[in-house]
Amino acid sequence: MSTSAELRAALVDRLVQDGTPADPLWRRAAQAVPRELFVGSYFEPVPGTAPTAYRPVRRGEPGWLEGIYEDRTLITQLDGVIRPGDVDGEPVAGSPSSSSTLPSLVLRMWQQLGTAPGHRVLEIGTGTGYSTALGAHRLGDANLTSVEYDPVVAGAAAVALKESGYTPRLVIGDGLRGDPGGGVYDRLIATCSVRYVPLPWLHQVRPGGRILVTLCGWSYASGLALLTVTGPGSATGRFLPGFTSFMIARPHDRPPRPALALLPGEERVSRIDPAVIGTWTGGWVSQLAAPSAERMGAGGEQVLVDVATGSQARTMPGPDGGWTVSQRGPLRLWDQVERAVEAWQEAGAPHQEGFGITVSGAGQRVWIGSEDGPGWDLPI
Repeated sequence: MSTSAELRAALVDRLVQDGTPADPLWRRAAQAVPRELFVGSYFEPVPGTAPTAYRPVRRGEPGWLEGIYEDRTLITQLDGVIRPGDVDGEPVAGSPSSSSTLPSLVLRMWQQLGTAPGHRVLEIGTGTGYSTALGAHRLGDANLTSVEYDPVVAGAAAVALKESGYTPRLVIGDGLRGDPGGGVYDRLIATCSVRYVPLPWLHQVRPGGRILVTLCGWSYASGLALLTVTGPGSATGRFLPGFTSFMIARPHDRPPRPALALLPGEERVSRIDPAVIGTWTGGWVSQLAAPSAERMGAGGEQVLVDVATGSQARTMPGPDGGWTVSQRGPLRLWDQVERAVEAWQEAGAPHQEGFGITVSGAGQRVWIGSEDGPGWDLPI
């Protein structure tokens, strides 16, 4: 059986081969931090279950340590309360609410943040503490503050950080408010996603400083943005290559809604193939156009339901090889999505790295190409 140090070295070697930790100092951090101190037990999805069920993998079980040193996200909590130790061994259903993000993504984001010696960094979302430990190793304990919303999760992370020898400043509270007692920071990195950039962050990071955050929505399409703060309350930036997603910050998640009932509406022919909004960037464009809607379905059969108004849009294959859309409610959701997708396709259908974002007192706008290109306001 391989030791933790051997598995850790093997993981780093695999990541280096993939080109992830280009900075040798971040490689050393990954080699030094024992991930098993931060994860302990975790959940694994049970293949073929719908809705997805999860089985607990407990500390010390066969394959437990090897699983920790795979480059994958490990789910550590369901529904905000259920932890692996709470389950008697049988699979349990639930929605993931806390996790240890796959190491390659954590390391890539720390490098994308572009820290320099002496920078003060604010991390939003301590989670298990693994990312926090990597940051503390590289930056020094005194230069890192991490904020966690869930006190139980924060407590477990604090214990693991102390056991691993790191003592960054830890705060329990709503990270969307920043760190009210922390002063000015040079960098901010978020390990949760948000529907828009919280205004306190834009005042807490100094002009010229950077914010790295995943923007998401109620259709759960995501894009990772790197912003430079241009002044108090203002910033501009670009979305980065790749495919990054995080659990949405709980205050930004959609509110509960009653059971969905699909109702008839006005029908017409769709001008776009509905399957396009099931792609990574097509779904992102759809969400920008209908920010308070959630998306369900697949392929040519898509369903959009607006959480705020109850408006619905439903697509289905037409008899002539095209698609029909049925819409009802005060918002014509498919009209909004259709126009946005057409504008994106006319711009060459770029991946998210072709998008940018501008934040000011007037609002927050995501655009394609340049600030005067097609764009959509985020729901502040």
